[in-house]
Amino acid sequence: MRTNLDFAPLYRSSIGFDRMFNLLESASRVHSIDNWPPYDIVKIGDDDYQITMAVAGFTDEELTLTYEPNLLVVEGRKAGEEEREYLHRGIAGRTFRRRFELADHVKVNGASLANGLLTVDLKREIPEARKPRRIEIGTSPSDWSEPRQIEDTQRAA
Repeated sequence: MRTNLDFAPLYRSSIGFDRMFNLLESASRVHSIDNWPPYDIVKIGDDDYQITMAVAGFTDEELTLTYEPNLLVVEGRKAGEEEREYLHRGIAGRTFRRRFELADHVKVNGASLANGLLTVDLKREIPEARKPRRIEIGTSPSDWSEPRQIEDTQRAA
């Protein structure tokens, strides 16, 4: 069952959530879900994440990671596959492209490949200007301590 959501009423009453609504709309348009290669996403700390992908049979030269703002793309392409007659092929070595939408200020710290598992470390780094800050409440100027009275120079006739 497919449900199309109309976000138009939310656009009228919210400011700055355009990207989130666009992501929700694009997620609802996904027709086929490719589940290969399998992967895990783990939250290690408040601002630390890790993606682990099972890429058995791929070397680090056959894997490409591309980082763009708010997007991580992992691609795997086997180099020069030998022509063999397989009686059974259970180890998938096909070309893949997996996209991960990243939140604002999430950066890729590094990647490693060990035992057929590709591990990508991510960290959310919020700039100082975006971090919450305390606003001090100041006192009013001394001349405001007494109520002001405005007198009319002209009198009504």
